[in-house]
Order: sequence, then structure tokens, then C-alpha cells
Amino acid sequence: MLALVVFLVALTTVLVWDFFWRKRRNDILHYMPGPRGLPLVGNALMYRGLDAEQIMGFVSKNRNKYGPLYKVWVLNQLAVFSTDPHDIEFILSSQQHITKNNLYELLHCWLGTGLLMSTGKKWHSRRKIITPTFHFKILEQFVEIFDQQSAVMVGQLQQRADGKTAINIFSVVCLLALDIIAETAMGTKIQAQMSPNLPYVQAVTDVTNIMTTRFIHAWQRIDWLFRLVHPGMAKRQDSAIKVMHDFTENIIKQRRQALVSAGKQEEEEEVKEDDDLGQKRRMALLDVLLQSTIDGASLSNDDIREEVDTFMFEGHDTTTSAISFCLYEISRHPQVQQLLVEEIHEVLGVDRQRPVTLRDLGELKYLENVIKESLRLHPPVPMIGRWFNEDVEIRGKRIPAGTNYTVGIFVLLRDPEYFESPDEFKPDRFDSTSPQTHPYAYIPFSAGPRNCIGQKFALLEMKSTISKLLRNFELLPLGPEPRPAMNIVLRSANGVHLGLQPRSVLAS
Repeated sequence: MLALVVFLVALTTVLVWDFFWRKRRNDILHYMPGPRGLPLVGNALMYRGLDAEQIMGFVSKNRNKYGPLYKVWVLNQLAVFSTDPHDIEFILSSQQHITKNNLYELLHCWLGTGLLMSTGKKWHSRRKIITPTFHFKILEQFVEIFDQQSAVMVGQLQQRADGKTAINIFSVVCLLALDIIAETAMGTKIQAQMSPNLPYVQAVTDVTNIMTTRFIHAWQRIDWLFRLVHPGMAKRQDSAIKVMHDFTENIIKQRRQALVSAGKQEEEEEVKEDDDLGQKRRMALLDVLLQSTIDGASLSNDDIREEVDTFMFEGHDTTTSAISFCLYEISRHPQVQQLLVEEIHEVLGVDRQRPVTLRDLGELKYLENVIKESLRLHPPVPMIGRWFNEDVEIRGKRIPAGTNYTVGIFVLLRDPEYFESPDEFKPDRFDSTSPQTHPYAYIPFSAGPRNCIGQKFALLEMKSTISKLLRNFELLPLGPEPRPAMNIVLRSANGVHLGLQPRSVLAS
């Protein structure tokens, strides 16, 4: 009897605490629609049984039911979902509302508080340091890497290009993207395409897959609970992260020592233009960080590692998704493919061995439209978020402190109010002569002060890779349709498939 009384008192106390914990925010959001929640768990039961493939349909259904701005409680976390570009513009264009929402904390053990995760003064100073990395003179050097690594991919695909076999291009592009980002971010070749079983390559794959699983299952986002319920997975995660951190730290130490040995003045004046292998010296992100200071102090190895790790994450997973889905769309739209081949022939000529340049890629205007349309249908980052640590008023609508504000990019980019026939692949909608929609209705790279710093890098990498494949192969509609899955980055539950056959002539 006593135990029952104690239990009831404890339960009542928790329920009262829960009521008052939510009360102020619920009172402020009395005007906002959303599903009715339960004590303690909120609306968490709505997500029960959902897998990665169902989440975007679930979010779309809620948007249709509750409108472009609605609220949900997931346990004790309040989330407001928005797909109205007018509201989104107010938040993303703000210099004050730059703190990412709580979901990003899942990546902290891997990425620390680098550019993706940091906020306030640290974010501003890091953004200022890293921005020059994407100056056109450095991007021009990166284009050489894009072209060389894409050539490796073409060589790897030659024996599989029989015109009959469906290829999961996602896994192929993933290794390409790893090679590119390792060389551009760290200045080192990991040869992932030639040696996909290297410990570092495998570690990146393992951590990405584990983080994806934890993202889908809300309970696993709570670190102590994840480690209690899934100790084996937690051990694999920690082991893989250690492999990546050790690798990055070794590269940092080696390049820092090389910088000291060569002398800073020699590095800055580029007296030595060739490295020890006779290859042209290129500036990597790591070199920029090694030579940077904040308030007169150099960045520590830990500071540099978290930025390099951030770029390794953001620069391989997102571009893999973007390139793979774009190649898929091209393979399913032969008229689009023909126009692309004609443009490539006009800009690059018929010599398939001729390296592309930054200027060449800038002239591939129709390819850019195709990429933009593919990003609209398949945005690599389907949702982004901000955390409000104070009350915010958005166009007359008050949202309380303690709210995760989530922008539903995937749903927004298929909104018929802003995109006619939104489920159709129509690259011409991005012609300069076509009427423009609201500027914040098309934000696959986010927007405002926290937009994707590597946007130009990503577009050039996509153009280089896609044009290289089209110069050598015809893309064929083989294999199953992709099943888009909402993970940290948009993927397909069954891969992204197409066929290849050697291109006999570049253009007809």
C-alpha cells in the first residue's frame, strides 16, 4: 500500500512538473496548430514505427493537415516546423538567430564545435578564417583535383559499363567524394576509390551509418541511453571516431612540421611551387587553418581537427547524395541527357582527355540548371534547424524561448505554390528568362549568414564529375527506382541505380 502511495505521489509530482515545464511555451503558441500531445511524451508516439523512408511523407502529411507552421512536442523538446519562405527568410537572414537546434548535438562527439556546430563569437571568427579557402584562385586548383579524381572513377567504371548491368552509383560516388574532400581539405591522397577497405575510409562509412541510425530513432539520440541499450554499437562508433581523429591529427602534425621547416615566408611567397613528388603545390583547407590566427594566437591542433573533420563530413556525404540523384535523373530523362552532351561537346570539344578548367565549368549553363532542378527534388540536407534561446517574433507570430525551429526544405522545394508541377523534373524552370519565385523558396544550400560555405565548391565538383561521366558514358535507366530516406543527409534506402555504356561519339 505504501509503495502504491509513493508511486502515485511521484507520478503526480512528475506530471505537475511536466505541465509547468511546458505551460509558458504552450500558452504563447496557443494560436499555432499541431497534434495534441500527451503528458511527458508529448507527440513522440506519432513517430513510433516510422523508418527513414516514411519520415518525409509524414512531415508532408503534417504540413498538409496543419499548414506551413505547426508545433509538436517530442518528449520534453518543443519543435516548430516551418515551410513558409516569408517566415524562413526572417530567421535565416538574421545575424542573431544562428544557433543550430539540439539535434546537431548528436554529431558533437565526431565534429566537436567546428563551423557546423559552433555559434556566437567562435562561429563568426571561424567563418571569417575559412571563407578565403573558397576564393576563385584556390577553387581553380581544386578543379584540377575534381578532374583527376573523376578520371579515376571513370577508369574504375569501364569494366562495369556493359549497357546491361544496373550499378549502384551512390557507393561509387561516395568513394570519389571521399578522395576529393581528403585532398582538398587535408592535402593528402587517401585513394579511397582504389582501396575502399582502408581503415580511415571504413571508419567514415561506419560512423555515418551509426549516426544515421541514431538520427532516425529519437531514443538513441540520448547518449547515455544509447550507450546503455546499444553498447556494441556505441563501442563501434567510438572506435571509428578514434580512427578518424588519429588520422586527422597525424596529418595536421605532419603539415605543421612541414610548414615550420619550409618557413612561413617561403610558404606565403610560394617560392617552392612543387612538392617533393614534382607535383604542383596546392593550398588545402588545412594549410589555411595552420596559417590563421584569432586575436594573435594560432589555432590549436584540436581547433584545426574539428574544422577538418567537419569538412570531411559535410563535403563527402552531401555531395555524394547530390551527384548520385542528379545522375539518376539524367539517366531517366534522355532528352535532358542529349542536351547536356551537346553543351559539353560545344564547351569542351571532343577530346575526352582534355582537363576541364574553372572557366569551362562556368560555361556549362544547362548543366547548372539540371543540377539545380535535381537539388530541388532531392535536397541533400532535407531539414535544417535553429535554436531559440529567447522569445522571437516572426511577422507578428511569437515563438517562445526553448524552441527548436525546423525548416522543412524537402517539403518547401516541392510546394506547388512556388514550383509549378513540383514533382516533375524540369530544368528549364531555372532559365534566366523564367519567372523567379520567392528567393527563400529555393534554399538547398540554406541561405543567409549560415548558408553553405562550400556551395561554389559543391557545384563545381558536381559539374566536373557529371560532365566527366557524360563525356565517357551514356547513362541508362536501369535498376530499381530509388526510395528516398530522410537521414542526416538524403539517401536512398535501396541505393541509386543506373546503367552505363561507353559513349561512341560525344554528340550526335
